Amino acid sequence: MKLKNKKWTDEEFFSMRKEVLSQWPTGKEVNLEEAVEYLKKIPEHKSFPDKLRKAKGLGITLAQPRAGVALIKEHIELLIHLQNEGEADLLPSTIDSYTRQNRYDECEVGIQESLTAGRSLLNGFPVVNHGVKGCRQVFEAVSLPLQARHGTPDARLLSEIIHAAGWTSNEGGGISYNIPYAKNVSIEKTLLDWQYCDRLVGYYEEQGISINREPFGPLTGTLVPPSTSNTVAIIEALLAAEQGVKNITVGYGQCGNLIQDIAAIRALEEQVNEYLVEFGYKDVYITTVFHQWMGGFPQDESKAFGVIASGATTAALAGATKVIVKTPHEAIGIPTKEANAAGIKATKMALNMLQGQRLPMSKELETEIAIIKAETKCMMDKLLQLGNGDLAIGTVKGFEAGVVDIPFAPSKYNAGKMMPARDNNGAVRYCDFGNVPLNEELKAYNMKKLEERGKFEGREVSFQMTIDDIFAVGKGKLIGRPEK
Repeated sequence: MKLKNKKWTDEEFFSMRKEVLSQWPTGKEVNLEEAVEYLKKIPEHKSFPDKLRKAKGLGITLAQPRAGVALIKEHIELLIHLQNEGEADLLPSTIDSYTRQNRYDECEVGIQESLTAGRSLLNGFPVVNHGVKGCRQVFEAVSLPLQARHGTPDARLLSEIIHAAGWTSNEGGGISYNIPYAKNVSIEKTLLDWQYCDRLVGYYEEQGISINREPFGPLTGTLVPPSTSNTVAIIEALLAAEQGVKNITVGYGQCGNLIQDIAAIRALEEQVNEYLVEFGYKDVYITTVFHQWMGGFPQDESKAFGVIASGATTAALAGATKVIVKTPHEAIGIPTKEANAAGIKATKMALNMLQGQRLPMSKELETEIAIIKAETKCMMDKLLQLGNGDLAIGTVKGFEAGVVDIPFAPSKYNAGKMMPARDNNGAVRYCDFGNVPLNEELKAYNMKKLEERGKFEGREVSFQMTIDDIFAVGKGKLIGRPEK
């Protein structure tokens, strides 16, 4: 198929579907008619869209961890522990790295070796290999809604299996699950593959079943300027809406400056709704997710809890619908279920203490929202211009031209010319603009903020600031100040 931002016809979708379901034997387990009937019977408390709508209506921020192991029984035990002991509001299933690369043969080996070893030798739950039956077993064992969280450029078979199993949310998108995760996969291919995932959700919507879709907000999770991640979230939301998705959660990863982080979430929610209406998608329900700190973590558990609590606080004061929780073992590796539960409990305590509180509008917050929106608009305008009104085509051309440029991404389809750094208050600014099409006023604003830091630190604005900032939080600071 040729890429364009147009809803797939039933003929196009069902023709592609035969190929998708033949990728691995468990594809035969997917029966759309049976899945529709199964999903219609899911109770409200296990529906992801229903729980998000309820939380947004009440002004509550929900807490959701990341978690996944290789075997069904152990995965269920892990999720029940996070549900009961950790008091999670929503449950994940983090998918293993082999599945993310569609390497199902190696998943099978990992499953068998895990059985022999008596512990998980995969870094997540291999949904495709476990199939609809295995995934449904997990869903029926827990009392909360389930979402797949992964990082898969081609998630078509994965999406078919999880939704047929009753999982009513799927994270990812053609940019956010490609550029930060893969080196050699073209954006054109992933946009097409994720159009399929979104069209599948659109098909379920046509049968009266609501399924949530969530673009991955943090991207590389390292010094990503808010307008860059917001632009990607808006693109993926609009592309999903065209395929019939009606319930979308747009996200953002914590950068560390309280004002900027709150401004980013508020700007994102306002702007995505504006673009949806502008393009004629008037029945899409938007919620927001705030990701706790995605960069380097301190090894000391007490310090790690401090980072976790700061993320929870920001999510609450921003009014995010949910927050993705980190663990005190972040610097060490895959956390124990006890450490994971501890991260959720620390988060929930902060959320409970701040329930109903919002950071009030101030001149600083108002300015930051305006700056983020203006920068985002510069990129969106250029993408639409390059695509002659077609956002999918404009996105491919835009990445080729470096209009959107994600810092520290492995993909060869990302320009890698833009470089960020923190200003003197820790907000992330554009240090080297590359080909990002900000106007002169916005460029001058970014440089002014960085020069204020340079003057304070007695050094020139340079790439050294970026390097220092990358390692700062692991050393116990937000801004990478030069050591005296």
